[in-house]
Amino acid sequence: MTTQPPILVVDDDPEITSALSRGLAIHSYQAVAVHRCADAMQTLDTTTVGAAIVDVMIGSENGFDLVRAMREAGHRFPILMLSAMSEVEDRAAGLEAGADDYIVKPFSFDELVARLKVQEKRAASARPSPARLGTESRRLTMGSESAILTEREYDLLRLFLENADKVLSRGEIFDALWAGDGNGSENVVDVYLGYLRRKIGLPQKFGFQIKTLRGKGFVIDGLPPVFAPE
Repeated sequence: MTTQPPILVVDDDPEITSALSRGLAIHSYQAVAVHRCADAMQTLDTTTVGAAIVDVMIGSENGFDLVRAMREAGHRFPILMLSAMSEVEDRAAGLEAGADDYIVKPFSFDELVARLKVQEKRAASARPSPARLGTESRRLTMGSESAILTEREYDLLRLFLENADKVLSRGEIFDALWAGDGNGSENVVDVYLGYLRRKIGLPQKFGFQIKTLRGKGFVIDGLPPVFAPE
């Protein structure tokens, strides 16, 4: 069973998404299939994906617009577009929207997987160094970006970093950081998550974000920062 993030498949035709999902499974990929642009963006709010395969025509919606929205939201995973439209202008539109590759239908599934692997390797080689979190200054830095955290924001981020592969519930966060104060409610978790998220900004700023998994809790997503002793 694969442990790598799933591939997001976006097409309005359930038969196509089913066929793509089955084909990806043969090559040891897990797929998450959706049939609307809004569902794709909602999935990205709660799920970490390794790549996306997007059809150009998603019912009455436009796959180019979806790819553009993904990039504007800060998602940097590889995106492959599928289309029966083979004109140079169509391919150029897909690449300009932010896609990494454009595959014309009909296509060989082996070719699709080969192109996917090429883009995965490129993404891995281009992955930046992680942000650094000063243990004394509480300063989060990456490149020219910098943000100073309050003591409580630092403690909250540190808790996520120490549990980087775990989904933390609101109650677990409250018990770890606030229960010892003897008062307050779990709502304080949401307040400080809001403060921290505003300083972190979009994923491309520091290379990570804190995602909400509905009904489960919160998890750090992306390239976690590393502690920088001072």
